[in-house]
Amino acid sequence: MNNRDGARHVHPADLHGVARLALSAVRVVLEQAEAVHRRMAGVRMLRATVGGITGFAFRRVRQTTEAAARWSDARLSRSAPGTHLSTVEREVVLAAVNGLFGDLLAESGNPLAIAMRLRSDGHPLVLSKAGLSAALGEPTGKIVVLVHGLCRCDLQWRRANHDYGQALAHDLGYTPVYLHYNSGRHISVNGREFSGLMEQLVQAWPVPVEQVAILGHSMGGLVARSACFYAKEQGHAWLRHLDHMVLIGTPHHGAPLERHGNWLGAVMGRSALTAPLARLGEMRSAGITDLRYGNLVDQDWHGRNRFEHAQDQRLPVPLPKGVKCYAIAGTTGRRLGDIRDRLLGDGVIPMDTALGLHEDPARNLNFPKTRQFIAFGVHHLDLLSRADVYGKIQDWLSAGPRRP
Repeated sequence: MNNRDGARHVHPADLHGVARLALSAVRVVLEQAEAVHRRMAGVRMLRATVGGITGFAFRRVRQTTEAAARWSDARLSRSAPGTHLSTVEREVVLAAVNGLFGDLLAESGNPLAIAMRLRSDGHPLVLSKAGLSAALGEPTGKIVVLVHGLCRCDLQWRRANHDYGQALAHDLGYTPVYLHYNSGRHISVNGREFSGLMEQLVQAWPVPVEQVAILGHSMGGLVARSACFYAKEQGHAWLRHLDHMVLIGTPHHGAPLERHGNWLGAVMGRSALTAPLARLGEMRSAGITDLRYGNLVDQDWHGRNRFEHAQDQRLPVPLPKGVKCYAIAGTTGRRLGDIRDRLLGDGVIPMDTALGLHEDPARNLNFPKTRQFIAFGVHHLDLLSRADVYGKIQDWLSAGPRRP
């Protein structure tokens, strides 16, 4: 994709999107700066300055910001998205921006927001028999759908010249399809939409469907589990075709980094002077805050302050019945229980969380031992390119389809 003639790192509409995002950030920073100065106004020596000179300055900055926003919308929005080819580098940057601010981008109609698509080689698939045949050549009856994680895109399944989807196509005859989505939206929102796309994909598949498998890395595993939940709730037929679901480095019970960030925000929020700074951390996306405990469904966040420091209130969601589910965990340690294993896990996700283990029986996912695999001396992203990890996936997916 990045080798095509005419591919661009920056599209005309990107400039408008970046300008809108930057102005949104300026508004938040300005709001918090004003809040700090309002608190400082309680100090007698500063009261006159805050109310006079500083207040005038804030009004002028706000007026300038709004004028810049109007100019941006009037001038830059004239650049239509078009059909410009994209580079891998652009796709990677957009994926990261969406992971960090994706809910804001989607809600504000920002052209940087990624629309969910099923893709092949970075190209959106037309979900019709003719469209799929044209894009995929001669698809087999075995489908594997790969779901990426936070701040990443479908093209990043290729790592160190290895792509599990392409390898499964070569070794087991699967036809790989890749989900491309805005990882900054709520996991449940993405899960519900993914389920709808899976329903369309299976119905439009050009040949009889024999098997369906899903590979989900990191957040992608949560999106896949959420899709299964909504497929059952909405009576989608694709779930009956799902035979295997491999969840790789998935934070089934949350990510420590988000929990630590939430705790830090709560501590800063207790001080009159640092509370506005804590508000800046609230620019992070809904997708990120869903990773605090591993939210899967709307009930986990709807009607709640997602930045509130609270205990795990998730609705327990078991693995889908009748589907062979597998958990792959990584650890930077060389053996179980060594210092790296205990302190770092895979550098992002603790091993027990990736294996779905929980002290609450209702939340313990109970992966059978034969459907668990631990990779040693590996970082979170390296789970995408390890020979032993792929070997285990290949063994699991080589089993025939489930029987009624």
